[in-house]
Amino acid sequence: MGRLITGLLLATGWFLLLFWGGFSLFCLVIGAGTVVALHEYVRMACKEIEKKHVPVILLIAIIPLLGAYLGGFSSVIAAIFLTLLGLITLTFVAYSSLKNSLDFLTRLWFGIFYIGFCGAHLILLRNLDQGIFWLVFLTAITIGSDSGAYYIGRLFGTTKLFAALSPGKTRAGAVGGVIGGMLAGTIAAAVFLQEFNLFIAALLGYILSCIGIVGDLAESLIKRASEVKDSGHILPGHGGVLDRIDSLLLTAPALYYILYWGVF
Repeated sequence: MGRLITGLLLATGWFLLLFWGGFSLFCLVIGAGTVVALHEYVRMACKEIEKKHVPVILLIAIIPLLGAYLGGFSSVIAAIFLTLLGLITLTFVAYSSLKNSLDFLTRLWFGIFYIGFCGAHLILLRNLDQGIFWLVFLTAITIGSDSGAYYIGRLFGTTKLFAALSPGKTRAGAVGGVIGGMLAGTIAAAVFLQEFNLFIAALLGYILSCIGIVGDLAESLIKRASEVKDSGHILPGHGGVLDRIDSLLLTAPALYYILYWGVF
C-alpha cells in the first residue's frame, strides 16, 4: 500500500509540475532531484570520500543542468567539459587522502555523467516545442513499462533476466515491461499528441522501454557493487530518488536525440 500511495503522490506532483509549474520551477525541481540522487550515489559508490568534499561534488554535478537551463544543448556540451575540469581539480585537492585517485575520479565521473548529464536532458526535453507533452509521453512509457514488468514478472516470471546482477528481474517481466511501455506510449500519444503517428508512438514505446530496462540494470549494477538493496529510503516503498529515476536517466537522452535529429 505504501508503494502505491507514494507512486500516486509522485505522479500527481510530476503532472502538476509539468502543466502548471513553469520552466524555471521545473528546472529547480530537476536540479534538486539530481542533487539528492547524486548524494545517494556518492554514499553508495564513493564511501571513502571525505564529507567536506561532498558539497563541492554536488555543486559540480549541477553544471550540466545549469547549461541546459541557460543555453540549451550546446551549453550542455560546454558544461560537461567544465564538470570534468572541476572533478580533476577536486581530485588534486583530495589526493593526499585518497587510496586510489584514479578510482575516485572515474567513479565520480560516471556518477555525474550518468545522473547530472543525462538528467539535464529532462530540461532539454522540457524546452522543446511541445516539450511538456513529450515529457508526458516519456513518463507514460516509464510508468507503463515499470507496471508491466512488475505485475507480469510476479505472475509469470520464472527465468531470471540477469540472475547475478538483479535476481528479482525476470525475462517475463522484461517482456511485460516492453508491452506495457508500448501500450502506455500509444495511449499517451493518442490523447496528448493527436497528430502523431500511433505506429511510431508504439515503436518509440518499444525502443524507450528497452533502454529503460538497461537504465534499471545500470542502477542494479551500482547497488550490487556497493552491496546495498536501495539507493536510499526517502520514498516509502520505492527506496531512493535514484531508484525512481534510473530508467528516465537513459530514456530522456534517447528521446531527446531522436527528436533533435528528426529520426521519426
